Amino acid sequence: MVEHVRETVDVGGCAIEVLRGGSGPGLVFLHGAGGASDWAPYMDGLAGRFALTVPSHPGFGRSDTPDWLDSMSDLAYFYLDAFEALGLDGVHVVGNSLGGWLACEIAVRSTRSMRSLTLVGAAGIPVDGVPMGDLFLWSPEDRVRNLYCDQSLAEARLALSPGEEEADIALKNYFTTSRLAWNPRFCNPDLPKWLHRIRVPTMIVWGAEDRIFPPAYGEAYAALIPGSELRIVPECGHLPHQEKTDAFLDAVGTIAEEAA
Repeated sequence: MVEHVRETVDVGGCAIEVLRGGSGPGLVFLHGAGGASDWAPYMDGLAGRFALTVPSHPGFGRSDTPDWLDSMSDLAYFYLDAFEALGLDGVHVVGNSLGGWLACEIAVRSTRSMRSLTLVGAAGIPVDGVPMGDLFLWSPEDRVRNLYCDQSLAEARLALSPGEEEADIALKNYFTTSRLAWNPRFCNPDLPKWLHRIRVPTMIVWGAEDRIFPPAYGEAYAALIPGSELRIVPECGHLPHQEKTDAFLDAVGTIAEEAA
């Protein structure tokens, strides 16, 4: 396991938890609705090549929940400040699901601090005629099962018994996700109009069996972001970085090389 640290950083009066590890070019991973409070195998893979930073968004994990947090727009502007506070300049940005949406909201405002962008099963845009899965209507078990193509991974996750702190964090993450993505569901209807403003090399990674945002959402992103590359990962659900880690790492490495 790559050596890593957990620290708390104050950004404009909001304390956020940050995981850091590895060396090399800077890379920021923006997590999805489930949070990212613990060091995971895909983080180890990224940290083997990059100086990895994984912040827990305001309202998630052990980070503060500020009164001003009402929308994804708030979160995007917060991260423009956070990149500066964390000394992140010229970094590769990777975002999964809610974090992919967040990465796009940041990028359409400014890519000054970004070297490349990788979207992994990203939320954020509507696609006519292709309904998304509804995390808010599924049972807790269905939410887990629908994340994966390989149900053995779902079974392993369902078999875990979270401690009190983990259970509290999961509930906190769910409430903040509801606050940000309840209505409209996991999208900003205006975002497609501005995706042409993303002017850094962009990789789009999608599970072929994604039950939350089917591959048509990845195709829509690829059509809207100039020069972007789309990779559909076979036999993979909503979390390629967990379910097909090697394919995920290869995609991130490819776009990083192109950006260099």
